[in-house]
Amino acid sequence: MAPPFRNDHIGSLLRPKELLEARESLASPSQMYSLEIPESVKLAEREAVRKIVELQRQKGIWPITDGEYARHIYYGGMFEKLAGFEARPTLPIPDAFRTDFPTTTKLAQMGAKSRAAVVCTGKIAYKESPYLAEWLSLRENLPQDLWSAAKITVPAPTYQHIQLKPGTAWTAESGYTSDEQYLEDLAKCYAAELKTLYDAGLRNIQVDDPHLTYFASSAFLGGCKKDGTDTDELLDLYTRTHNKLLAGKPKDLHMGMHLCRGNMSGSVNWVDGSYEVIAKKLFNETDYETYYLEFDDVERAGGFEPLRFLPRGKNVVLGLVSTKRAELEDPQAIKERIQMAAKVIADAQGVSIPEALDCLAVSPQCGFSSSSLAGGKGMTEDIMWKKLELVKQVTDDVWG
Repeated sequence: MAPPFRNDHIGSLLRPKELLEARESLASPSQMYSLEIPESVKLAEREAVRKIVELQRQKGIWPITDGEYARHIYYGGMFEKLAGFEARPTLPIPDAFRTDFPTTTKLAQMGAKSRAAVVCTGKIAYKESPYLAEWLSLRENLPQDLWSAAKITVPAPTYQHIQLKPGTAWTAESGYTSDEQYLEDLAKCYAAELKTLYDAGLRNIQVDDPHLTYFASSAFLGGCKKDGTDTDELLDLYTRTHNKLLAGKPKDLHMGMHLCRGNMSGSVNWVDGSYEVIAKKLFNETDYETYYLEFDDVERAGGFEPLRFLPRGKNVVLGLVSTKRAELEDPQAIKERIQMAAKVIADAQGVSIPEALDCLAVSPQCGFSSSSLAGGKGMTEDIMWKKLELVKQVTDDVWG
């Protein structure tokens, strides 16, 4: 099955200077879950979205996104808008988090003493749409026949759970007595959000779950062992949760999952390692149609070998252009790597190279600004556009 776009991108884009200045009062990491957004900031976000949509249309960049301009960070705006959750802006590192959790371990090395998170303190319920306002802000800049060319990103339902110390994602006062109950209700909220966005005309949603790559990290696996957590059971719980939120989705709502290894300002990544140990389960036991995977750096992400587990009927967007390095990639080298990936799939599925190519697309390996504070080292708006245009050039050459 062909992906919806041959030239794709992961969603977040570098914020323009005017937007960063408008959001300056909200720039602290402790405010990433703040719901108190001044009207002047909302107006600045709306204008920035209008301009970025216009630029994407002019340059033929698909899918059209809002750059995640209304968020401090890619996972903002979801959990804190559901009933039953409470933002905790300064949870102590490392005590409040999983043992040897890669993110907080590296943050501690950078000097961080605390990290914000959202804890469940009551019954989880869907009271208002977390992302409808973002979609409407994007949609108002598009004619209706282009709504299907747009995409919104959402964080994985497991985002808070995987980072917090075992047993602390929900409190005793919440009424929950197991992680399964907690994630069951979260999945219901996600399903409700998909319906709300679908009913408002959205047809492409990308779920960002970079933490699934932690199951290939020896540090994470070792920390879980110290905590007494069975990582096979934990991964099973997470894949079941993903499938529950997808279970009732409309057939023409395209759902994809993005997995990377961290993409913070200054080109920071949290873990390294191939998709090898999770690929078979990921491709065959989750019900997503598309997987957005990073392959720009063999040392960080490994090679294409895990693609041999991709079943027929699903597709992969190859993240072959880096958002972490300012240097522009060689188009011919990208085309050669596309052929390498297609050969792995062709050999595994017993199909021809052209048939294997049909289930592939290309994108940058991650967003250009997962956090609003900054992008990769040396990355500028001009370089960002050149990289997005490079993706389009290569895909036009390969697929026409």
